[in-house]
Amino acid sequence: MTAALILDCDGVLAETELDGHLVAFNRAFDELGFGFHWTADEYDPLLKVGGGKERLRAFLQQNPEIDLGSGAELDANILAAHKLKSSIYVDLVQDGALPARPGIARLVREALDDGWQVACASTSAERSVEAVLNTILGPDQRARMAGVFAGDIVDAKKPAPDIYLLTAQEIGRSADEVVVIEDSQSGAAAAAAAGMAHLVTVSHFTAQDSFPAATTVVDHLGESDRPATVRAGVDVRNTRGFVDLDGIAAVLAAHSDSVTR
Repeated sequence: MTAALILDCDGVLAETELDGHLVAFNRAFDELGFGFHWTADEYDPLLKVGGGKERLRAFLQQNPEIDLGSGAELDANILAAHKLKSSIYVDLVQDGALPARPGIARLVREALDDGWQVACASTSAERSVEAVLNTILGPDQRARMAGVFAGDIVDAKKPAPDIYLLTAQEIGRSADEVVVIEDSQSGAAAAAAAGMAHLVTVSHFTAQDSFPAATTVVDHLGESDRPATVRAGVDVRNTRGFVDLDGIAAVLAAHSDSVTR
């Protein structure tokens, strides 16, 4: 039986947060004369906040000594920073600064070839997500996907389940027909709240996090010459040490078993 594979973008398709979004935010802050930078250590806890605009607003609330105005002026500054940051980020992606994470292009191709629906659900701006998809998967594979659901398409962002519930609804799938691939606590929590099976491929900022509801946690999906390592949960790797479509089906089956017990 075919099902649906729903992918997060950042940290799943590429190591976008460290090498992409953080770099782009800081360049935007420079160009706009904001007078501050984010270090990787400062950015790490901000990743618990879904959405770039929301992330910047949370940082400013935590640092009231930084004055970017209030009310409409603050909103305008945040919007301008996010718009510029998104443009810089797209340039980084298109310049090849963010290589694909191991196994993701292979797995998407396997799923599409086998008749699975593949969609992307992300709190990042749609333009940014599309740039990553076209660069990492290629235009042909992107064109075969069931849809991309990103940015402000829902009011409540991850860890709320809304983006995953909407995606499933739009592609005509129930929660028990979906496997989500995530990399973050907030994303995994969103998938869990939506009642969906999920596998986690940890990224730079999430390697030490825990994912209690995930069926499987791996360092990456792996390739034949670069096997994956299981961090927690069910070992769904094949005999060559990487996660293939049979492994994703095993995630769905294991989740279904746990729900019906």
